[in-house]
Amino acid sequence: MMSPPGLIRLVLLSVLFGATAANAQDDWFDHFSTGFVLDGTHTSVACESCHVGATFSTTQSRCESCHSPSGLVRASSKPANHVQTTGECSDCHITSAWSVVIFMDHTSVSGSCSSCHNGLQATGKTPTHVVSSDQCDDCHNSTAWIPAVFDHLNVIGNCVSCHNGVEATGKSITHIQTTNICEDCHITSIWEPAFNVDHSQVIGSCGSCHDGNNATGKNATHIASGNLCEDCHTTVAWTPANFDHASVIGACINCHNGVEATGKNATHIASGDTCDNCHTTVAWSPANVDHDNIMGTCVSCHNGIEATGKSATHIQTSEVCEDCHSVAAWEPAVTVDHTQVLGSCSTCHDGVIATGKHPTHITSGNNCDDCHTALAWLPANFDHVDIVANCSNCHNGSDATGKGPEHIQTTNICEDCHTTAVWTPVLTVDHAQVLGSCSTCHDGVTATGKNPGHFVSAQECNSCHNTAAWTPSEFAHATLTFEPMDHRGNLACTECHQSNTELIVWQFPGFQPDCAGCHSSDYIQQKHESGNDGFETVSENRDCAGSCHQKSVHHRISDSDWDR
Repeated sequence: MMSPPGLIRLVLLSVLFGATAANAQDDWFDHFSTGFVLDGTHTSVACESCHVGATFSTTQSRCESCHSPSGLVRASSKPANHVQTTGECSDCHITSAWSVVIFMDHTSVSGSCSSCHNGLQATGKTPTHVVSSDQCDDCHNSTAWIPAVFDHLNVIGNCVSCHNGVEATGKSITHIQTTNICEDCHITSIWEPAFNVDHSQVIGSCGSCHDGNNATGKNATHIASGNLCEDCHTTVAWTPANFDHASVIGACINCHNGVEATGKNATHIASGDTCDNCHTTVAWSPANVDHDNIMGTCVSCHNGIEATGKSATHIQTSEVCEDCHSVAAWEPAVTVDHTQVLGSCSTCHDGVIATGKHPTHITSGNNCDDCHTALAWLPANFDHVDIVANCSNCHNGSDATGKGPEHIQTTNICEDCHTTAVWTPVLTVDHAQVLGSCSTCHDGVTATGKNPGHFVSAQECNSCHNTAAWTPSEFAHATLTFEPMDHRGNLACTECHQSNTELIVWQFPGFQPDCAGCHSSDYIQQKHESGNDGFETVSENRDCAGSCHQKSVHHRISDSDWDR
């Protein structure tokens, strides 16, 4: 049965060629009434050529009923090289000329496109056609050859062979730097957005695309870093990141704050936030501690748990480590702040742990701080209370100040005159230790000497004075047979020594130094008892106390009754 399009064309052709057909047939037969219009070359065909055996009503109107090698009518049929089609010739051919195809109804074509569009029977793929299979209808349609709607399943070449900016849309000037393997990112169903980015095809740096415009870039809370995304991120997954800290610009704490990344834990020692002063990006621990960044005290870390603390042999001290140790080296201790030492000096200064008393040290107790200070070992400020030896063991002019050249002649028992509170002046002199004469010291310079009105004498001080008290003075006339000071009249020195010197102006010099030297005028002859009836001369009785007057309590010059 004729298809609707074929029927429509047949009707139109009948309008054009109806008159001619009428002339070829008997004027009395209207062939149009049969539903098959005679037109074109059919008008010159004899009736019996189609109505074989005088069959009229059963004659088929389809082209292939005549134009077929197996038909009753021997009309020309499709040659062997004819494209594969249905049997409805009128879909493509017209009755006026068989070989001229003025319209191709592709719905009647039963073969593949390439069976006709092979460049011989019909236009085929041009030399510049993209490499593809021969299924033309995968991209083209029968309405119009171009534009084509590509079915990329049949494209066997790579994308860029077509998408080169000439045959088809290629990479724009704003396209990120990549290789030309389009299919690694784009899909054939839709060119953009790119379905999946195969970063192995990206030639430029991450930042050239991940800038917040072309692709997701660093968000507002991203840590301060360079633009080499690949230093931390991978193309497999954006997160989690494996950080290359060399690319981080900001401080560690910007990220290691306990939110973005691991921060200081609750047991972390008190410190600043400059993490890289102690930690490295290679490994978080162990840490190389930069003590300049530590805010807490040493013992908050150096407690024997977090870090090395005081050993069992450490001297007794407080917990203020930094007063003795430095961060450069734990030992030896740079300086000892003795205010932090709890034990006695000798617990450390024993000659083993620290310098102790040397062999020539003066004999003393072990309370070093009685004499020494923590500021300096020398000079020492002696607390003599702790000294167990005598002074001269130390005050010998070598170990400590000794007697100077001008020191008075004494023994070496310093403590009998000096005190430990102050060396000079001497508070009291123990004269028992003085070896020299009084005048070697009591010369008015070294010690009090004779005042200007002092009795002029060559005698040593101790002839009159004693060490118990300077005054009153006592003088014994040891060179006389009598003691002038025993006179009952309690004579003053000047009654004999008129010039305040040892010189005596005797009234009767010829009788000096006996009593008659003064009392010659008191002598009365025959008054005195003698063996010469009292006629002895003054010279014979010049010693009153020993001549007549018996040397007894009744006949001394101090007797109140001298005449008896």
